Amino acid sequence: MSALPWNNPDRAEALFEQLNKRVLLLDGAMGTMIQQRKLTEEDYRGDRLTDHGSDMKGNNDMLSLTQPDIIREIHGEFLEVGCDLVETNTFNSNRISQADYDTEDYVLDLNREGARIAREACDEFEKKTPDKPRFAVGILGPTNRTASISPDVSNPGYRAVTFNDLVENYYEATIALLEGGADLLMIETVFDTLNSKAAGFAVNKAFEEKQACWPLLISGTITDASGRTLSGQTPEAFYYSVNHTGATGVGFNCALGARQLKPHVEALSKVAECYVTAHPNAGLPNEMGEYDETPEQMADQLESFIDDKLLNILGGCCGTTPAHLEAIVKLTEGAKPREVKA
Repeated sequence: MSALPWNNPDRAEALFEQLNKRVLLLDGAMGTMIQQRKLTEEDYRGDRLTDHGSDMKGNNDMLSLTQPDIIREIHGEFLEVGCDLVETNTFNSNRISQADYDTEDYVLDLNREGARIAREACDEFEKKTPDKPRFAVGILGPTNRTASISPDVSNPGYRAVTFNDLVENYYEATIALLEGGADLLMIETVFDTLNSKAAGFAVNKAFEEKQACWPLLISGTITDASGRTLSGQTPEAFYYSVNHTGATGVGFNCALGARQLKPHVEALSKVAECYVTAHPNAGLPNEMGEYDETPEQMADQLESFIDDKLLNILGGCCGTTPAHLEAIVKLTEGAKPREVKA
């Protein structure tokens, strides 16, 4: 990362002060909370997309434009139980992912509004308890393409996306997230390290343009029992591959529940010279793709993460609700965070 000043030194200082004092709580699963609301195609379209030619149901990011009150309400539910950081509803707010819905032209609005809604929710709760700052995390998802693996088994040299394509998409999203008021950024659910390198390049390009920087988190995903990312890296290798971005924190999320994720967070914690993050799923999905792990079960498994001082930011991914986060909050009360190596 370039040696640029913080865009908002007071906010950055407040974040680091909290990180050095306690384990911070990231929110849970936006998708899970949206699914609980049983929204219809008409709900997804709202007044803005009544005549759009493609189906919208399932395009959760579009709800930031068509149903902003629902997204604000979900942020509020996570903040109410004690979360310190809320993720913007922008996991798929890039042209590559939005192409599935023919909504590429909405990407700038999706990111700006996603950040603005999260920022407003944080501001509302921060006014109630000024001694506990809340932070809006601008989310950059992985896209639905991979830069290092061919999707065509008969043509191993083929790539569905290039590094430059990804940089262009991530840069556009980053600029809009920052304009919308994100306090920090997170490149998350990284299954292909080359994708995350493109995202990191784009983020730093945006910082150079703004002549200021924001804290940056990078969160990979271990895809199976092999203990590697989809592009084949161990936790340690993943860390060393993205460390050049100057990330404030590196961690893992998704794919696995807390029990399965712990050894990988442990391995990362031993080598990382930055803050360490984790937001696992509520266990592994059942035959119907649903998550059955209760808040109490998940908290029991995460207790050793806290006791062993493995991390600095803890949250939930797929299947996690405010009830899961409320149980996790109780774990962290008075707990010391992982000490960052000099």
